[in-house]
Amino acid sequence: MHLSTAAFAALLLASTHAMAAPVAATVENGTTTTACAEEDNVSLTLRGDGIRHMRIEALQPDYLDKIGNDVTAPDFSGCNFDGGAHPTDPAHRFKKRTVVLMDNAQWRIVGMTLPTFWRAQRVPVQVGTRKDSGFHLLQVFKKENGKALEAIVLYPSDGYWRLKPLPDPRFGDGVYGSSFLLGPVQAAARPVVNIASIRVVPRPLAIHVRFTDGGSAVARVDEISRTRTALDVTLSRPTASAQPFAVLRSMYVTPDNADVSEVRWQVSPQADQQVLPLPEVKALQATQVRFGRSLPSKHNTSAPDIAFSGFDDAAR
Repeated sequence: MHLSTAAFAALLLASTHAMAAPVAATVENGTTTTACAEEDNVSLTLRGDGIRHMRIEALQPDYLDKIGNDVTAPDFSGCNFDGGAHPTDPAHRFKKRTVVLMDNAQWRIVGMTLPTFWRAQRVPVQVGTRKDSGFHLLQVFKKENGKALEAIVLYPSDGYWRLKPLPDPRFGDGVYGSSFLLGPVQAAARPVVNIASIRVVPRPLAIHVRFTDGGSAVARVDEISRTRTALDVTLSRPTASAQPFAVLRSMYVTPDNADVSEVRWQVSPQADQQVLPLPEVKALQATQVRFGRSLPSKHNTSAPDIAFSGFDDAAR
């Protein structure tokens, strides 16, 4: 029997996936207490040995259909700042600008430079053949019936990502909640990932991130829909438990005033799901973990849950 080139490639890909072994990650809870709904006091650190691949998703909260009033306005009532720069942050100054880096029938990608930012790093960015530098935000919009809806934001200067599904039509543009770091996480005034360069490949859409330590990651945009935004991530180097490969950053004041208030996880693909309120989580082992809410929040009510899954030891 002679296989066609396409059939052989499909067989080879299936064989490669079959050889991938599931790997558990360790999740450690470093959350501190706060009364400020605009402070990232939640730090959930992910570590593990030998991880080369994972899936990261922003998922609609389970209570989405029960939301009557989507509260998205900031709440500084319990904070020691009022919406400007955080009082402990440095303030590096830049020339404000907004640049459309790509705009076609499916995608719109925009780079933004803010007038001030807490880090001075200027990261080279390439989108298709276009090159630029110095952006504090890279925004990815998906076109739906000609309307551009934002689903992904990457902050090149400090390595933070934000994801959200396409919003329920009654909620306008929707709202972000938790953010996360991906790559070799370093301690600074807050956790950061130092990025050397970013390259966006349009078809199929993938974000290639090279880190300053020489490693890299490819985040392929697997799905952007009303249900989820999903990234299929491959790391160039296997992880080592001494250094976190991801950190979820979020906010928790009370169970009904939080961007994440509980953790759901499985210790193995065949195991039952376990659930704990965020304050009760210390450390856990998980082959998949979801950081989210079951109780509607009076802060960023429709913001998505963030899930990590598909940890394995094979590159894609």
